[in-house]
Amino acid sequence: MKNKQVNKKVGPIKKLTVILKKHSGRDSSGQISVRHQGGRQKRYYRLVDFKRDKRGVEGEVVRIETDPNRNADIALIKYKDGELRYIIHPEGLNVGDKVIAGDTVEIKTGNAMPLKNIPLGVVIHNIELYAGRGGQIARGAGTAVTVVAKEGNFVHLKLASGEIRKFYSDCYAAIGRVGNIKHKDEIIGSAGRKRLMGIRPTVRGVAQDPRSHPHGGGEGKSGEGMHSKTPWGKPARGKKTRKKQKWSDKFILQRKG
Repeated sequence: MKNKQVNKKVGPIKKLTVILKKHSGRDSSGQISVRHQGGRQKRYYRLVDFKRDKRGVEGEVVRIETDPNRNADIALIKYKDGELRYIIHPEGLNVGDKVIAGDTVEIKTGNAMPLKNIPLGVVIHNIELYAGRGGQIARGAGTAVTVVAKEGNFVHLKLASGEIRKFYSDCYAAIGRVGNIKHKDEIIGSAGRKRLMGIRPTVRGVAQDPRSHPHGGGEGKSGEGMHSKTPWGKPARGKKTRKKQKWSDKFILQRKG
């Protein structure tokens, strides 16, 4: 029986890693632009092959590893010419399996090919928005996208959100659903682990002073006393913040449900 276990004891391939710089939610001027970030444990970033541009060369799955930078697992692939690469691990891809990328390859989990050559109804992941740029859509744990139609130079895909969107037919995608489906059920378990993940505590607005938050101030345990606001005085609930029009609207055929 093939090994399906994720290898947690073996470290990553050194030449496929770089030290991931900490930014702690700060922008180029050093000011905090994203709150509740900082204090993360030191990490190495795994160089994942999102482009799948090694075409026509078969590779074998050497092992499956966890990646601290993403909720999906990654699979280490050794190609026939000896090159090693990481790819997003799809569900059902096991150690010893073969994968290949190309224009006319078998419809099999882990293989990659252009959208125009993928039959209707097939589940895919790691989808390019523009050919050659690398997969940008459907890379999270348990994510699956379905091919629903083809029209001219476009392929219609149903995303995990329920949205149906047009993609250029020359864009590459990988066959199968992203693995580690049970990630959403994982319980963090302690405040310390949350801090090691780089997530700092969130303090309620009513527990702050009035100079730090509109909800702050008052004697004893007090309520908001007004409609809820963000720390910057904008409405916190019920107000739509999206722009009316976006350049990508022309690609969206059906909004998410």
